[in-house]
Amino acid sequence: MSRFLDAVKGGEELVITDRGLPIARIVPLGDKDRTAKRQHLVRAGLLQPARKRIPPAFFRTMNGRPDEGGAVLAALLEERREGR
Repeated sequence: MSRFLDAVKGGEELVITDRGLPIARIVPLGDKDRTAKRQHLVRAGLLQPARKRIPPAFFRTMNGRPDEGGAVLAALLEERREGR
């Protein structure tokens, strides 16, 4: 299923069949649909919109290279274990 959903995310349309007869279609949501859903979640208090874009440097460690060793994830998991 993940493979099919990845194809839809990539812009492909998926037709579901039952014994060769089309019964459903899975299509990627357009930007308008995503925007409407996002606005609904904001109004419901379930989503807080970003105030600005996350700078690429956020995803890097202090030495400027990607966190390939997983130090950031380890720190996050440690904070969760501690209840912070």
